[in-house]
This record gives sequence, C-alpha cells and structure tokens, in this order.
Amino acid sequence: MLVEGPVEVVQEDGTIARSNRPVVALCTCRRSRILPWCDTSHRGRKKPKAPLPASERHTE
Repeated sequence: MLVEGPVEVVQEDGTIARSNRPVVALCTCRRSRILPWCDTSHRGRKKPKAPLPASERHTE
C-alpha cells in the first residue's frame, strides 16, 4: 500500500516507525522482513494452481 509521507506507524508492540520519505510502501501481506515497510517479498509468492474440475480428472 502506498502512502504519502511523512508517515508514523504505531506497531503492535507500541513502537513507532517513522519515515520522512514523500511516498512510503507499507506491507499488507506480512511477508516483509522490514515490517511495517514493504520489501517486495510478496513478489516471490507463487499462485497455487486451481484444482481441475471433476470432469477433467483422471481416475483409475
């Protein structure tokens, strides 16, 4: 999620993360290693394949 800065984020443990950048990317997927900021970890996630419809499954 992109947010116009400067930004202060109160984290779950009560600490405050601050950024003076003009635009900040906040992590909403919780995969980032630098929470609350986004480090694009979500990009490595592979989408699960959808299961085949029953009519297309091979049963033996």
